[in-house]
Amino acid sequence: MEQEDNFAGDLLDEVYNFVGRFVAYPSEAAHVAHVLWLAHTHMMDAWESTPRIAFLSPEPGSGKTRALEVSELLVPRPVEAVNVTPAYLFRKVADEAGAPTILFDEIDTIFGPKAKDNEEIRGLLNAGHRRGASAGRCVVRGKIIETEEIPAYCAVALAGLGDLPDTILTRSVLIRMRRRAPDEEVEPYRRRVHKPDGDAVRARLAGWAEFVVSDIGAAWPEMPPGIKDRDADVWEPLLAVADAAGGHWPERARVSAVSLVSASKAAAPSLGVRLLSDMKVVFGSSERMSTKGIIENLCILPEAPWGDIRGKSLTDTGLADRLKQYGIKSKQIRIGEWTGKGYERADFHDAWQRYLSPPPLESETGETSETAIAA
Repeated sequence: MEQEDNFAGDLLDEVYNFVGRFVAYPSEAAHVAHVLWLAHTHMMDAWESTPRIAFLSPEPGSGKTRALEVSELLVPRPVEAVNVTPAYLFRKVADEAGAPTILFDEIDTIFGPKAKDNEEIRGLLNAGHRRGASAGRCVVRGKIIETEEIPAYCAVALAGLGDLPDTILTRSVLIRMRRRAPDEEVEPYRRRVHKPDGDAVRARLAGWAEFVVSDIGAAWPEMPPGIKDRDADVWEPLLAVADAAGGHWPERARVSAVSLVSASKAAAPSLGVRLLSDMKVVFGSSERMSTKGIIENLCILPEAPWGDIRGKSLTDTGLADRLKQYGIKSKQIRIGEWTGKGYERADFHDAWQRYLSPPPLESETGETSETAIAA
């Protein structure tokens, strides 16, 4: 067993060194996570769900595409997807030879502001993280319209500018790439030169995966404090890979998980959470406020978006629609001699507590990592 552990740990070290030759990672945690994700793609039959890995950056030239190019050498049945049609992608995922590993570059064209008719691809990417998931389509055969269920489960790596919808981000290992600094050097990548080395590493990964795949899916890896719920779903396969490899990998994987999950939580909040936070500022010590007064105060907050949402100021209807999602509704209120529509502070307490407070760590709630996973 010790020899097996040493072999697996050395193999992941080899993957680590190979990808590190060509990719300038933003952190050690990102480097480790990429290695574990690459290994997990060879064991897809073992997992209940597969995490996406998303290489995102605010500007071009940050190494996102290079990360996908290097991944292509190391994953099983790679499909490089750029401007592909839904029909092509669906057929690839449903291939009887086995599910592919989709490497989707320029993903901002699918989810970003320039996206057009990409609902089918978005549906596939949203659903395909779970084993057994399928994507429904309508197919026209002559004059007959039939429904068709196509398997959607497969490993996916994404690269693009900007951000992704929460439905994808919360199922992803998020790596914020950045341009290399002058003192950061990587080896120039040439596929025809480096493919033989990559093929050899991929073959060894596939051989190890075949040896452990029947058992690794039954493992319940211990989660670090604070990694729970959907974050635990994302990291479970990667930690299982690290535990199976042994050596220093279990500890490195958990450090990586805590670092990347913490970084993802520090990202800019959704517009809804921003509104709840700004409402708390606007209310101050007031117990009730008119809708008009709330909007006026929201719009003058420094760096707040409410005075210019797609070219228009926030309206009373827009405010009501956004707050309704959190169970908060306007009502008839009285302030001095004035009576009209507004909001009461008490109606915000539950939403403020749920969405503006940091989630409790497992150690604070008394939950064990096993109970968090089982939930």
